[in-house]
Amino acid sequence: MAKLASNRRAEKSKQSELKELRQNGKVPAVVYGFETENTSLSVDENEFIKVIREVGRNGVIDLEVAEGTTQVMVNDYQFDALKNQITHIDFIAINMQTEVTVEVQIVLAGEAPGQKEGGVLEQPLFEVSVTAKPADIPETIEVDISELNIGDSIHVEDIRSKGNFVIENEDTDALVIVSAPTEEPEEDENAEEESVEVEATAQKNDQADEE
Repeated sequence: MAKLASNRRAEKSKQSELKELRQNGKVPAVVYGFETENTSLSVDENEFIKVIREVGRNGVIDLEVAEGTTQVMVNDYQFDALKNQITHIDFIAINMQTEVTVEVQIVLAGEAPGQKEGGVLEQPLFEVSVTAKPADIPETIEVDISELNIGDSIHVEDIRSKGNFVIENEDTDALVIVSAPTEEPEEDENAEEESVEVEATAQKNDQADEE
């Protein structure tokens, strides 16, 4: 389990103090939840990114606080796209024996034969809701599409046996579909010729009226 150091900060930090933290590569954070009082912290941004890359978005982190180590997950975080900077993190302390529900990313693996034949690959769902104990939450759920032909699809019911967790979505929710290609309507040459003739006739009539 990955470890992440933290420092205590004032419960009501001033904006100038938060700005200084961020300028020094730190991220204001808060931890709350199981047997934990709401506590304001700061963590190193680069170290946080390393930890998330190691354990994944739904991974369990050993957060080192003044009182010891608390097992947490990332409940939420804020990101400033203009500054390319994480601006705040919410850690939630967890009980490793209690199930939680999180969103888990669906990752497609392989190439669908139907797509090579001209079919259109569609992915209606990019995430599913998963309930499990923290240690059993998968980082991603892989869906093999290497046998999908045109008209084939994979639904939630097809992946329910993938791990020690429960997918909360409906069985009938489609994860991936290979649809038949849309045929473009053929141009009607006769209709085009008739249109040209009508235009030519209209022009002649306009000229006759002017004379």
